Amino acid sequence: MSIEENLAAKLCYFLGDQVNSAEQWKLLGQESDGSLLLGWIEISSKHCNGSPYSVIGCYNRLLDKLEVLYRFKGTLNLIQATINQSQSVLGYIVKQTLESDARENVIINSEKSAKDIANEDKKCTSTESNEYYQAYLVEFKTEEAKIHTLESKKFKQIRIQFLYKEKLSSSIDKLLVLIHQEYVHKCTLLYNTNTEIATIKEVKKEVIIRNSIWAQWDSINQVLYHIHLKKASTSVFTEDSNRDQHNPPCSSPTLSGFQFHDDLPHETVLNIPLNLPQCPNSDNCGAYEDDVIPLRIHDCSLDLIVVSDQKGTVCVCHHYLYRPVQDAQMDEVSSCDDSNTVNFAYSVTLLHHSCVIHCVVPAIPWNRAKLMRPTFALYGEHHMIVFVPDCFTHLLEIGLHHQPCCHILGGALPNVSAQSYLVPLLNLNGTKSKNSSTSNTFSSLLCTSTNILTIDLPTLDLVNLTVPNNFLIDLFKKTSSSDNRLAILHYFLTHKNDLDLASELISSLVEKPRNLDVVKVMQEFLIGGAHMLVQKNLLTDAIPLLSLIPVTTLDECSTIQLQVKDLRVKLSHEKLWNTAVMLLSPQQRIITYRSDLWTKLWDTLNKRSKEDFPRFQPSQTAEKLQISLSCYQPEALSRCSTPMSPNGGFNIATATFGELMGGRHKYANHSALPFVEQESCTASKQEHIASVNLRELSLHLLKYGSQSVAGTNVRSKAPGSSCTPLHVHAMSTRYVATQFDASRLLCQMLCKAANVDSKLEIERGFNLIDQLDDSRRWMLFTLLERYRYATECVAYPVPQGFMSFFAYLGYRTMRYNKFLQYARHSVFELQVDVAKVIMSDIDDTKGNISHKLELLSVMPRIRAKRLLNQWLHPMSFMLRAREHAANILSGEPSQSRSRAPQHRHHHNGLSAFPAANRLSPLDRFFDLLTAKASLTELDFGLLIEATVTSTEDFL
Repeated sequence: MSIEENLAAKLCYFLGDQVNSAEQWKLLGQESDGSLLLGWIEISSKHCNGSPYSVIGCYNRLLDKLEVLYRFKGTLNLIQATINQSQSVLGYIVKQTLESDARENVIINSEKSAKDIANEDKKCTSTESNEYYQAYLVEFKTEEAKIHTLESKKFKQIRIQFLYKEKLSSSIDKLLVLIHQEYVHKCTLLYNTNTEIATIKEVKKEVIIRNSIWAQWDSINQVLYHIHLKKASTSVFTEDSNRDQHNPPCSSPTLSGFQFHDDLPHETVLNIPLNLPQCPNSDNCGAYEDDVIPLRIHDCSLDLIVVSDQKGTVCVCHHYLYRPVQDAQMDEVSSCDDSNTVNFAYSVTLLHHSCVIHCVVPAIPWNRAKLMRPTFALYGEHHMIVFVPDCFTHLLEIGLHHQPCCHILGGALPNVSAQSYLVPLLNLNGTKSKNSSTSNTFSSLLCTSTNILTIDLPTLDLVNLTVPNNFLIDLFKKTSSSDNRLAILHYFLTHKNDLDLASELISSLVEKPRNLDVVKVMQEFLIGGAHMLVQKNLLTDAIPLLSLIPVTTLDECSTIQLQVKDLRVKLSHEKLWNTAVMLLSPQQRIITYRSDLWTKLWDTLNKRSKEDFPRFQPSQTAEKLQISLSCYQPEALSRCSTPMSPNGGFNIATATFGELMGGRHKYANHSALPFVEQESCTASKQEHIASVNLRELSLHLLKYGSQSVAGTNVRSKAPGSSCTPLHVHAMSTRYVATQFDASRLLCQMLCKAANVDSKLEIERGFNLIDQLDDSRRWMLFTLLERYRYATECVAYPVPQGFMSFFAYLGYRTMRYNKFLQYARHSVFELQVDVAKVIMSDIDDTKGNISHKLELLSVMPRIRAKRLLNQWLHPMSFMLRAREHAANILSGEPSQSRSRAPQHRHHHNGLSAFPAANRLSPLDRFFDLLTAKASLTELDFGLLIEATVTSTEDFL
């Protein structure tokens, strides 16, 4: 965040030497084209004989140009202004004070309300008001300016606003006049076009709303939001019970929306009951806030703003202060004491998601809470920023992509004082004129999706409200909340698609590798990275299936508690019931299926209500893998039937990582990882994991995919648009492929974070591990150990060659007993290549024989037999001979022998076991074996050699 410049100082420079002085600048309004109306007090020798006078001007943000609209003959307390499209008629409002002897018996109720905490400070200082509003129109382009009175001496707040039309007409203009708690007029200005300059001929007024307690004008969508009170529904019993009570039942506040059109009558498109913390008191409205952005009528007891765009996003933001029940029952005398504490809270109702996000910051001193003014603004396509100066910055995830759950909460952005009140200006991105005369200085102030230009109302400073990447990276490193960390990583992966920043976050895990959040961060990267990669080059008909693919590990509608400096923030979600019935359906519109904000919102709500299908959960695959891997036999798999096969379904994945790494083949650059990405075994456990993922995801997509695609094409009515097995196969195959890509990418980032960059290292694989120093070896093992656990929890495969590399790394890092413990619990997968290296590394001493035997005992049977055959040691002969004899005696078919059969009477070892009849026990054992099998099936050499070597002292 940075303060660009002061608008008042800039506009004073534009006036130049035309005036002697220009002071008391005030923002009066903002039109739908982004122009700002401002008022100031001017002194000029050419006007009013050097006396001060008020001026209204229009600042064109796009052209960076100030135009003086009208100079009054004296000074006025200007509050708000608006101008028509042809810029010939100016409407303005003044606020004046009655003299003490001419109050016209206007009494403002000052009765104290213990519940109205937000008003107590002002009620303690002022109990009556003698200020009134007046609204005028001035035709300033005629030879002599004509001033018309619209409303005079209203003690309720007044706002006026010209309606903008798509087709400019010189014969008619429409103007809204909003009066708090009384009515809303629609004034039609009829012009006399017979003269050279059109003048106002007649003003027709029509009351469209009565008794509105709050209203806001949306100039972009031409919508008037307003809140009115409906009498609460009561039964006979409740009426009888409340008849004698002094406090009648509170009316139900309802938020409605009026959509205006050019040549058609307005229509009510929205009616939503609101759950406000307290019922607004129509008798005592408190003090008026005369801020003009956004344009609204309200009192100090109801701070509510509707934020929307043209894509179907509608957010109702309500900021309020309240005191807990146990604290509210206190002495009224001290209720205005600054030492008392209140709860600062706001709620954001996401109509497009049918949910409400509540945020509560408890126990804030009253003198601080009454100055906290939050700023609500859309930030990019998927977030809303809630900024409270000198307190905190909140990024709420509100996008249409998926349910809101990844919210980011951090400290206050710098360079803004605590007394600031920032309001967002209209986004001019994409509206920049092609005229080359556009000022270069103002081009830097154009709003972008993630660069919101705001204005500080007290000081008129232009402030770029943006959340820098460095701010989020520092927050990721310092925060103690795992939800905050995961939300930041989700932001960079899913919404920013920035792998460089995500890699920087992953690298920061080195600072605290044993933190419990490390595994969660890795899981979020795997899920979010796969979701990001699967969208590349996806078939158009399969895009609706993205709503069934996992996007984050965070739970929806979960309660989050965070600590920001001295503030404790609690965030919670609440579901709304059937929001679509509160909207006007497209069939009921004046223009059927008119493409605007409300039809898009209707489509979004109906899509979510009818297609609220569950996303695929990786835990489904993990649970089934726990059962299947317990009886896993690698040699039972066939490589030609698994997805990792060269001819299998993963060939579609070769382009995915190639696009990611700049068009290179997925396995072409072998230096990307510190080990060779190939398996020496016939089939690996990773292929089994991939096949189970493929099967489970395909079943999930087939179950819900047809309904999802069918619901998406209801409006389009595209022939043949349905979910077919081809779409399911394309999506499931590509997603499992991106699981490999995301897993491989994370492994590469972790190796670099541990200062093991394969591009800088000469060796790879086992030789690289032998050359690493103890510190780097320990850090690499710590990170890869958590990586192994993260992939197992979400049932993601790891790159080929990783398991052998990880097992040897653990062997070189850990004590041997602990290494075997990891191997017994299947943390290490002892494939033939790594087991062979470990067996050769262990010397055949008496103490190490048991180590080798323990190693063989934790390996799969067939792999252990292969290593046993290559181990030229007496213990190997004994074990192989025992197994050979056991197979013969049990009747199992014997394996082919590697040596020719030996005759027992010609072996020197016969005298090793003398008996009374000069026959050894070996002879008797051979007789027993020959009775069970033929001579060709016996390996006499192995049996005799094992018997002879058993007499040696090798243990």
